[in-house]
Amino acid sequence: MANTKQRKKKNKKDSQLVIRINGQERDRFIEVCEELDSSAAREIRKFIRGFLAEQEKSKD
Repeated sequence: MANTKQRKKKNKKDSQLVIRINGQERDRFIEVCEELDSSAAREIRKFIRGFLAEQEKSKD
């Protein structure tokens, strides 16, 4: 059980990233996310994690 608590603490979302994008792009992005049964936030987090992993790989 302690391991589960540590994992939840580690993954806690405690920061925000504010970006400015074109309204039409935002609306279409949200629409596509909904079509995929996902959320914009989830997809952006997935992108960030993938981007960071790629950058770490290229450092090796």
